[in-house]
Amino acid sequence: MKSLSITLCLLVTAMTFAQEAPQEQSNPTVQDTVKKTKTNELKEVTVYGNKKQYLKVESDKTTVNVRDNAMLNSGSSLEAVKKLPGVITSPTGSITLNSKGVSIYIDGAPSTLSGTDLQNYLATLPANAIEKIELIYNPGAAYDASSSGSIINIVTSTKRKKGINASFNINYNFNKYQKPSPQILLNGKTKDLSWQTMIGYNYIDNENKNKSDQIFTSFNPQEHLIQKNLSVITNRNFYWRTGTNYKLSEKSNLLFNYNVNLANDRVDRNSSTLGTGIDYTNKSMVHAKSNNHELSLQYKTKLDTIGKTLDITAFSNFYDKNPITTSSGFDNGTPTSYNGKVDFKLANYYLKYDFSIPFNKLDLTLNTGGKFNTIKVDDIGTYNLSATESITDFDYTEDNLAFYVEAKKKIKKFNFAAGIRFENYKVDRTAVQDGDVTKVNFKNTNFFPNVSALYQFNDNVKLSASYSKKIQQADYNTLDPNYFANFDQYNTSNGNPLLDPTYFDNFELKLNAYEFVTLGANYTIAKDKNLFIFEANPGELVSNSTFHQFDKFKTLSFYASFPIPIDYFFKGKAEFEKRMNNMDKMNYIFININYIKTTTEGYDFSFKNKPVMNYAAEAQFILPWEIKNNISYTILQKGTWEIYNITKPIQEFDISFSREFMNKNLKVGVHCFDVFNSNEVNALVSSTNLETQYYQKQDSRNFRLSLVYNFGNLSLKKENTEIETEKVKSSGGFGR
Repeated sequence: MKSLSITLCLLVTAMTFAQEAPQEQSNPTVQDTVKKTKTNELKEVTVYGNKKQYLKVESDKTTVNVRDNAMLNSGSSLEAVKKLPGVITSPTGSITLNSKGVSIYIDGAPSTLSGTDLQNYLATLPANAIEKIELIYNPGAAYDASSSGSIINIVTSTKRKKGINASFNINYNFNKYQKPSPQILLNGKTKDLSWQTMIGYNYIDNENKNKSDQIFTSFNPQEHLIQKNLSVITNRNFYWRTGTNYKLSEKSNLLFNYNVNLANDRVDRNSSTLGTGIDYTNKSMVHAKSNNHELSLQYKTKLDTIGKTLDITAFSNFYDKNPITTSSGFDNGTPTSYNGKVDFKLANYYLKYDFSIPFNKLDLTLNTGGKFNTIKVDDIGTYNLSATESITDFDYTEDNLAFYVEAKKKIKKFNFAAGIRFENYKVDRTAVQDGDVTKVNFKNTNFFPNVSALYQFNDNVKLSASYSKKIQQADYNTLDPNYFANFDQYNTSNGNPLLDPTYFDNFELKLNAYEFVTLGANYTIAKDKNLFIFEANPGELVSNSTFHQFDKFKTLSFYASFPIPIDYFFKGKAEFEKRMNNMDKMNYIFININYIKTTTEGYDFSFKNKPVMNYAAEAQFILPWEIKNNISYTILQKGTWEIYNITKPIQEFDISFSREFMNKNLKVGVHCFDVFNSNEVNALVSSTNLETQYYQKQDSRNFRLSLVYNFGNLSLKKENTEIETEKVKSSGGFGR
């Protein structure tokens, strides 16, 4: 059945593109467009604007249009990322792309935040600020070596309109709780200066249920604890995002962005622990304030008419948070208490340059560049468990200097790319816990090669193979003993400051057809892989959540992505070809399938290691009265994910209805997420002295009303003030 669907898609799309090929060949390139006069530029934009493309599949990346996709643009960036083709959310909350680890980039710069801090940031970044998202499967030397296996690059809106324009957007979320999230977006252009400002506020409540059925195997007989936890989470944050683009000349641009996010969150938690002679209850409250400031300055220029380009980017962000925990409870009638306070500060400074030199006569492009990055983390935690006080002080400094060179050469139907990146890391870690000092100081200097080859059967079918070597420095959330800051009589959680970097060897083989169809395979070998685990010391009834390293971790995966063109079967060939030029009017289903097999050395499974399958589908249907219906469904079946045994499928079904009014100035949407309330995690995790059956159920079924109203001088055409300086490229994830 799968082969039949793929074959139908190939045949249908082949006929469509065969008829459109002469028109596509006549379209000017981006470089030609820059050379044209302003009148021709506007005409060019109009021609391209008639053909909306939500998804474009290339040999090195897939680009997803978010701005015009009602299923993706109504919520947060995190919600949008999780619905992208090939993206899978693991039982621990991390995100992968076709089974490989993911590093998150925003506007081409890697995010410094990690773990829940990164997830919270993406949850507060509105998706309607995103123009598109690039899924980069096997990044080359131009990208940081610390990208594990793949990159998700979130590209925010960069196009402006003349005059002053605005849109008002409000999302009203309701389940058991009802909270609004208003936003206003202003943008405009005056002479050579274009600008955009987005101001908004999020107020969201939800619940999270956890249950752990734990067996402590070092006891004889074995001890059994059942732990339950109900958390009511309140997220409140204010954001201000400002961007300017000054056109220095016809060939040069200067871009400046300043973003600030202020959060005031609260978690009310009720927990209990039952076991032999144990009856423990606890009520706690966590109050966390945080703020994140980001500044970026980018200079982009085209040096000559043959296409030499220079791109210089300076970026800094400053993040701090101050979670305070208070709790009180009873253990077999005896009063207990826990108070904790954490003072966390992070500062990041990032500078890079990229230089591209094309040799058109030789069909050769040479890219080179470098960067310097320094990150500093200071974190002090003070804890008081039933009148016993402890202090943990964690300091982390990382300096990274890197240079790269990469070449791409075309020989007849072959395209070859090869590059090498030099990375020099200097890392200093110090953890002081109740007077015990742990120091890890090391320098890591290495070369990271990449090579790829692409064979082009014709204009629409390409076969590519690639290899890259990568490194992943342990993020602060996996290192910092304060990071989780969750303590009571029977639970602790902390980072592991002794973790080493992880090295990756990534191999990929992929077939692309007609910008929509992909068949591929990945094979990754990871050395010293860091994974989240529950552990227990011998003879102690205390479960500790932390990270451990595993000697070697191998992942083999196969994946397929393809559309089912419904209009071709139900509307006929002529109507299908007509709608291909306007995806707003097209009915389709887009399928993504993944097969993942992992092998872990240095770890004994207490269960049979089985491959896992993931299926995802996104559909669009045009209903009467011009109502657009979007549907999304994902299911991760039972099997082994890394070292976790998924005992029940993880699935979600979302549905959305939207319609435009008032000459498309007003957009109204009704959305329901996790319609059947089936998104929950059931997994088994085993370690030397502890076996944990873990259950987690978030308040994932919720409804949303979205309203967007645009006003201003909307009749004027958009003018793209960017100078195209994309390099020719050959092509870390969330922590828990």
